[in-house]
Amino acid sequence: MFEVIALTVQDAQAAETGGADRLELVTDMAADGLTPSVADFAAIRAAVTIPLRVMLRIRDGFTPGDLDELLARTAALRAEGADEFVLGFLDADGAVDLAATAAVASAVEGCAWTFHRAIDHSADRGDVRAAVAELPGLDTFLTSGAAAGVDAGQEVLAGELAKAGDPGYRQRILVGGGLRAEHVPGLRAAGFDAFHIGGAVRDGGWTGAVSPAKVAEWRRLIDA
Repeated sequence: MFEVIALTVQDAQAAETGGADRLELVTDMAADGLTPSVADFAAIRAAVTIPLRVMLRIRDGFTPGDLDELLARTAALRAEGADEFVLGFLDADGAVDLAATAAVASAVEGCAWTFHRAIDHSADRGDVRAAVAELPGLDTFLTSGAAAGVDAGQEVLAGELAKAGDPGYRQRILVGGGLRAEHVPGLRAAGFDAFHIGGAVRDGGWTGAVSPAKVAEWRRLIDA
């Protein structure tokens, strides 16, 4: 699985051309990725054929903000045809905000979704996994293993992969956050099979558009 972050129709088309399996749709990377508009989702959905996971986050950070507003935007995206999502919320102490996470998970009932890198910023990632593991639709944790990124988190990632199949560890690990090309061979050899990329496939980082050639380079690296 090779997932690429897309902000625009052009990003999405470039990622699909380069060989991405799936897109994570966001807006406003200055706020670390917020929920795109319904119009942007619809335009991207019409432009590509690969699956789209839509971010459900309306404020910077990992607290949910106005939950009613978030649920309204979720309903509007579902009405437009969105059927895969990315979400996850913490409270002020770094514990999972189970009430908010469960409410949004219920709003996307019947859809697959990813618990995003809030887990890397939590007070206890094992507690997060245990709390959300049985929420319907959760099939993936996007994680680098540490708030600082893959460099710091590889040992944690390996430990979690070793628990695959245990309660709280049945979901796929999607490695992302500070992921660099030199990490991939070792991660593949260790058994990881899902990777998430953002700025590394853009010309000029987040100020540039997704490059089909760079996506293709990552595709070859992951498949090697």
